[in-house]
This record gives sequence, C-alpha cells and structure tokens, in this order.
Amino acid sequence: MLAGGLGTRLRAVVSEVPKPMAPVAGRPFLEHLIGYWAAQGVRRFVVSVGYLAERISAHFGGAWQGAAIAYAREEVPLGTGGGLLLALEQVESDQVLVLNGDSFFKVELATLAAFHEARAADCTLSLFRSRDVARYMGVELSGDGRIRSLATAPAGGDALVNGGVYLFRSGALRALPMAARTKSSLEADILPHGLSAGWRVFGREFDRAFIDIGVPQDYARAAEVMQV
Repeated sequence: MLAGGLGTRLRAVVSEVPKPMAPVAGRPFLEHLIGYWAAQGVRRFVVSVGYLAERISAHFGGAWQGAAIAYAREEVPLGTGGGLLLALEQVESDQVLVLNGDSFFKVELATLAAFHEARAADCTLSLFRSRDVARYMGVELSGDGRIRSLATAPAGGDALVNGGVYLFRSGALRALPMAARTKSSLEADILPHGLSAGWRVFGREFDRAFIDIGVPQDYARAAEVMQV
C-alpha cells in the first residue's frame, strides 16, 4: 500500500492528516480501503508511509479487521517506485498486490488474480476508461491484453487508463536495477523498465467504481462513489 505522498493538492481541504487518512463518511479513507481488500481475503498489508506517518501507524497499529499491518517508513520521500521497493523488503509472498493509498477502485481480486495467473504475468494493471486523459497514465493493449506501451492517454474520448491496482510477481520486482531506498516512480521508471526488459505486462479492464481523492473536487465525491 503506497501511502507516503505529501498530498499537496488536497492540502487546502485536508491539512491535519496525511492524504490517505482524510475523512470519508466519518472514517479515514484508508479504513475504507483496507476494509475493502481485507473483505476479499487480503490478510497482511505493508503500508509505505512518509509524511505524518505516525498518524497512520498510531491509528491502525499492527492489525486491522483481522489483517496484519506492517509499515515501511520512508525517511525521505521515495516516490511511488521507491516506496514500493521499500515495502517489498517485508513482502513474503510470490505475488504482491500493490495499491495506491489515495484511490479506490472496486476491483474483484479473484478476477484480477485469475487473469494474472492465466497469462503467467510479471505484472497486471487494473484499467478503467476515463476522459480525464491529462491526469492518468494511458495504455495500449494487444488483443490478448498484453500492454504494448504506456503513454499519456489520447484526447477525444474514453481511453483505457491505469487504475492504481496492480498484481506483481515479487521476483520481477526484486530483480530491478534501481538502487534500494532511492527515489523512483512506479509509473515512469519501474513499469517502463519492465516493458523494455521483456516483462510479461498485461492490463485488465474493470467497469467498476473508481475515485482518486487527490484533488478537492474528487475528494468531495468519494463517499458517493464508494457508497459509504
């Protein structure tokens, strides 16, 4: 779980807590997020934390709703890639579910896992269609769902974009050349490297509720979209 960002775009309406702890329907957004995935069988979370990290760790402690919670503390901001690789040091499984701590995507984990396993994928991205092409990373798919390229989504209509829910093969991440505990981007560094290195990278579209609370206007819609 990537929850170490500064949340500067949301600071005008949420300034006392880190972005993933912003209240939605009276509860921290991260509570809703962990609860959703715990209900689908996730039993252990490693949360990459940085800005106001103690607000997260003090709230959840070592367990929440039957799931164990560990923390990967960023002493300096490491970006989405660096935060992921820091958390990976505590991952014990062959496959790892990676989640953005500031967005909710109602993906069915069993469906995503079956797709990922059937294709022997190194990485599978959960995708949705959006007209907000300047905000999200677009993808180009082949007929079997393999990702050909990553780029800004084209303007002019709905485009397939990255929804921030990933399944990775842990071994692929461990083989990355990025130096440990250095800043990098999951979207701009790790995924492009994987494609160029011959990873089996796939995308699966989900026509499900999605919300990114990173900007005030979407944060205001979160409870409605999440139906909480």
